[in-house]
Parts: sequence; C-alpha cells; structure tokens
Amino acid sequence: MSEMNPEVYEVKCFGELPKMRPLSGPVPGSKSITNRALLLAAMANGTSTLRGCMASEDAKHFLECIRTLGFPVSEVQAAAEAGQGLSINRDVTITGFGGKIPQKKAEIYVGSAGTAARFLVAMLALSDGEYVVKSSEQMQKRPMQPLIDALTDAGAQVECLEEEGHFPMRIIGRGKVSENEADTALHFKVNIDQSSQFLSALLIAAGTLEQPAEIEVEGSHGLAYVDLTAQMLQSFGVDAEKEENDGKLAYRLPGNQHYRAGIYDVEADMSAAAYFYALAAVLGVRVAVNGVHKQMMQGDAAFLEVLRQMGCTISGGLFEQDLAVTGPEGGRLKGGFTIDMSAFSDQALTLAAIAPYADGPITITGIGHIRLQECDRIKAIVENLTALGIRVDEQDDAVTVYPGPMHGADIETYEDHRVAMAFALTGLRTEGVRILNPGCCKKTFAEYFTILDLILSRLQA
Repeated sequence: MSEMNPEVYEVKCFGELPKMRPLSGPVPGSKSITNRALLLAAMANGTSTLRGCMASEDAKHFLECIRTLGFPVSEVQAAAEAGQGLSINRDVTITGFGGKIPQKKAEIYVGSAGTAARFLVAMLALSDGEYVVKSSEQMQKRPMQPLIDALTDAGAQVECLEEEGHFPMRIIGRGKVSENEADTALHFKVNIDQSSQFLSALLIAAGTLEQPAEIEVEGSHGLAYVDLTAQMLQSFGVDAEKEENDGKLAYRLPGNQHYRAGIYDVEADMSAAAYFYALAAVLGVRVAVNGVHKQMMQGDAAFLEVLRQMGCTISGGLFEQDLAVTGPEGGRLKGGFTIDMSAFSDQALTLAAIAPYADGPITITGIGHIRLQECDRIKAIVENLTALGIRVDEQDDAVTVYPGPMHGADIETYEDHRVAMAFALTGLRTEGVRILNPGCCKKTFAEYFTILDLILSRLQA
C-alpha cells in the first residue's frame, strides 16, 4: 500500500485461512522506553545517543518540547531502516546539563502524549523556572490531579488554567518558589490508580535532586511500567530503592545522584509487536517480529503468555533472532478463561478484538483505568464488538467477550490508535470490516497499516 485512505481502511478478509508459512515484520522502537530515554538523556550531564527511538507523533511532540526548553537535539533515520522506504525509527542525540533546564521560562505543547505530559510536568515542577504547558483536546480530558497534588505538596506551584486537574497549566518550579534545604529529605505521596505514569514521572524527575527523596505510593496499577522506569534509571546511573512493607510500597532515592550520558539502545515496541503476534493467532500462521526476544523489559511481553493459553506456540528469541508466534491450526483459539490485565492493559483491546474467535467466553478484568486513556476503551470494546454482532458483558473494570459469528461493520476508533490497530485483526476473518480514521495510528505507529498490508500480501503470494 503506497498511500492509505485517511478516512477508512478496508481490512483484507481471508475467506479460507492461508497455508502455514513463516512471516516477519518490523515495529517501531518502544514508546515507553523512547519517552523515558528522551527525558533521561535531557537530564543527564553530557551528550547521549539514543538508537532506535520511535518516530511517532508522540515522540515528535516530546522532542519539540525538549528543544523549546533549550536542549540541543538532532535526529537521523535509524541506520537499519535506511533505503527500506520506512521511517518508523530515529536515532536521537540529546545534550543534557546535569538536571538543569536551560530555558527558565517557556511555553510547551505536549499534544496527546500522556508520557510526555506527565514526565515533563514533573521535571518542570522540580526545576527553578516558570512554564506554561498546553496539550491537545484529547489530553485535556485525561487525569493529572494525583501528580499535581504530589508536586504541590513538595513545594511547586501548579495552576490549572481552565478545568481543575487538567491541562493547560502554569507551573512555577519549587526551586523558584523558595529556597530549599539541600539536606532536608523531600517526601512525595502519589496515587497511581489512574496511571502509573505519575509515579514514573516522579522517579525520573527526582533522580537529580541534591537532597534525599521518598515517594510513598498508593494503588498498584501498572507497576510493571514502574519497574521498567527503575531499570532505566539504573542504566543511566541513578538508583531508586524499592521498599515493600505490610502491603505498602515506597521508593527512596539517596540524593546527589547524576544521570550518566552515553549510548542507549531502545527495545522494539512490544505493544506494537502484539498486534502481529495476534495476527498469527487468528490466521493460524507463524509471525516473527524484528527485535523482539525473551528478555524484553516491557510489561506487554505478558501478552505472549495469553496467546500461549489460547493455543499458540512461542519460539525463538534470546539465542535465535526475533521471537515468533505460531497460531493453532485453523486459527482455533482456546477461550473459557478469566485474566487480570491490569499489568499490561494496552493489550486488553487486542485480546477483546480476537476473543470472538475463541471456543469459549473470555473475561478481561482489572482494566477500569482504560476508560481514562485516549478514549473510554471499555466503551470502544463494547460498542464495536456489538456492532459486529458479538455479545459483550460490561462491568466497571471488566468485559466478558463471547464467541460467535460476526458480520461486517465500520469500526469507530474514537481517535485512539490502539482501537484502530486491534480491530483490524477482527476483520482478518470477517468480511466487511472497515477501520474509520486509520490515520489516528500516527500517534505511535504511522506505518502500521502499511506493514500489515505487506505481511498479508505475503500470505497471498
């Protein structure tokens, strides 16, 4: 596909399942790791080179924010993609100034990038400058209050300019508000029931504080992503000690630490890879994804075990190049189970989109927070599957999807990239499925439908 219709994508349906054959495809660098690495490099002392960063709309906004704040940034197309006609990754060079922000007064625009929004707000609030942060209308609807509360309690001033707890906002860093005792421990308390990004933002921003810092945590959502953050802090030379006592979680940073500049390789995006692995499950073929292996840091790697439970075979990785998933013969997927996906909820849409092809109902729990992401994702699951003719039982934090015959329908994406990517998989075995506004995938993976078409064309060859 050389050009995609920006208004609708018609999914290629296989009336008869294709013959088994090995397939492979590329995905961008991890969104979660790219966004963390961009900020860590900006807070380091010296010049860092980040290889294989995701080249998405979110990353573009993040980089523009960093430039506006005065950090030198350069980008080149990732070497591995040169000459292949793809532009899904970038190698990025950033020069940091040891935790200091060059521009002491600026206005930035974070777009719809949740990670950029939360991470940058925390960094700015712990600085000695004054800033205005604006966002897209979509991001204005997403929660920020728990992070705002944690930062204001620590001495920053955060003023919401329109609706309380939401963008846009004016931030006066705690270093500008008052003189801070460098030897006095700083205490944060943050609730992560709505997003673990609040905690990750505090961990990264507190990494270069002169004084010790303690972060007391309420809630347990998305801790796999927090573990990823802690691993990356360590890769850049900063330690955050995790303490768990009597069910209470806290992180301690000793103070007077410094992020170390250097070369950092970004993992392939496991969230994006999951769509192509789910394709293997639905069509009963074998698909390998470039750069995915058995020791991925990202929490969405847990989706591989879900596919195994549904009858898929996992092979390769670690000592073999590129992990592969082989779907069960005839695409006969196993159902009849309940799974808590709170730790890897980005894949709740993916599982829901392929669940109608299972041999029993599948209940997905622990996902109440996905109502507050790019759209109400539980609503998107229910409305789109119902439009396809599938029974779905909805609860506040769960859905149960029942198997059954489907008919064609237009998939409403609600400007949510993950809705578009997930429901394209449903259409592989159901005639007449069309994805509305497929261009919303530019948020993280603009080339998704191009690569999907490339893989499907190989099945028809």
